[in-house]
Amino acid sequence: MSDAQQQQPFFYKASGGYSLLSNSPNGVRGSRQPLSGFAASLGMLPWHRLDLRAEAADYRGTNLNAQEHLLFLLGGGEYEAPLGKEAAFADAMLGAVNANRNWMQNGEAGQTTSLLCVLGGGLDTPLRRRLALRLKGDFLYMNLHAALASIPSPAPVYPNPVHGLPNFYGRVVVGLVWTIHSPGAPKR
Repeated sequence: MSDAQQQQPFFYKASGGYSLLSNSPNGVRGSRQPLSGFAASLGMLPWHRLDLRAEAADYRGTNLNAQEHLLFLLGGGEYEAPLGKEAAFADAMLGAVNANRNWMQNGEAGQTTSLLCVLGGGLDTPLRRRLALRLKGDFLYMNLHAALASIPSPAPVYPNPVHGLPNFYGRVVVGLVWTIHSPGAPKR
């Protein structure tokens, strides 16, 4: 291999911070509480301002006499465009949400896994050469429901649906972004 092939520039963008989810999964009308937590992501493999991105987020809270703990695991892409010194970005991600077993009202059992879709964007404001403040907003879709009876029975078991459980959420993230790149990497 030539020296140019061995010294390919690399680029990583690590971010993390406080996050607020607009509603709890068991939040029916009149009883909706936000959940607090953190979000952390890693952007890598840049190509024409588009980065591959992996994210994990954790949220905890209490609503309707039930402890709730959600874990998000996501992957997708982020597109970034410079705006003067700042950088605006948009992202799209797909993944899974995992919830504790007894998140329904009064601690009843609920579905523990669902598909999670996230569309969002935000602004990175530089603080230092490779450190920036990140403000981000997202629109989320997930579909958690009450669990079916967990004990097998010869008769068919029909779920007793709780109407009004949310599927659409908003999320705000405030944190820091640290850019790591090799000396030969293109400036962003």
